[in-house]
Amino acid sequence: MSMIARKIWVSGRVQGVSFRYYTQCEAERLGVSGYARNLPDGRVEVLAEGPAAAVRQLTAWLRSGPDSAQVTGLEESDITPAGAKGFETG
Repeated sequence: MSMIARKIWVSGRVQGVSFRYYTQCEAERLGVSGYARNLPDGRVEVLAEGPAAAVRQLTAWLRSGPDSAQVTGLEESDITPAGAKGFETG
């Protein structure tokens, strides 16, 4: 099983709408580790690490997010997996 890691920056109405909580739920459902955190500029930064297919699925889900959010942009950068365990919000 090929493991990958990706940082994803999500823009739009993604703060104050439980975006990080729902991202954590989706990541845990898919078996993806990492984090979701608010940035001062209004975006949410997501680190996703796990099986390649699961990280791709989470990335696809982030393009729309939960019903409460309005995603207007997504930036991605593949990084070296560092062995993240669990998924945190902060």
